[in-house]
Amino acid sequence: MLRIGLTGGIASGKSLVATRLAEHGAVLIDSDVLARQVVEPGTPGLAAVRAAFGEGVIATDGSLDRAALGALVFAEPAQRARLNGIVHPLVREAAAQLVATSSPEAVVVQDIPLLVETGQQGDFDVIVVVDAPDEVRIARMMEHRGMAREDALARIAAQASREDRNAVAHVVLVNDGSREALLEQVDALWAKLRSKAAAE
Repeated sequence: MLRIGLTGGIASGKSLVATRLAEHGAVLIDSDVLARQVVEPGTPGLAAVRAAFGEGVIATDGSLDRAALGALVFAEPAQRARLNGIVHPLVREAAAQLVATSSPEAVVVQDIPLLVETGQQGDFDVIVVVDAPDEVRIARMMEHRGMAREDALARIAAQASREDRNAVAHVVLVNDGSREALLEQVDALWAKLRSKAAAE
């Protein structure tokens, strides 16, 4: 099994890379999906979030009120760290279970937006970073997500810097051009990953 850690800053194009690798046959484990699953109604994760942040973060249907929780934690680093202390261990446990059930010959790609921030770079055979200049990412967030420039800047500031991410990378996919140019890089990467997996 070849374990790939895939990361990149917001609006870098990481999701497109993850989708393309899955199309090629990689087993994709998406940390964002797992982060939603571990706080679904009835889970220990949601109970822990409720205990830590109160009833104000629980919607009337018993689910997590993500907007209310986001308002509490986004601008407050200590609260964000508290939330991450609940959710990240649950996500890692869920990911480990998925890895354990994957084929020994698989190329397993774990899509982890906060890979660097959570110190997981030592857990993988290959770290792939999708990188784009900040101004390109800001323009994408403003155009595709309708964000104000200040909000886009705040989202970037809340994540690891490009330099910190790129410093841990074995492979950097530069996404400052067309979608097709990025996909060509992914296709070339997949060929190398398959060769590496076959050699192990």
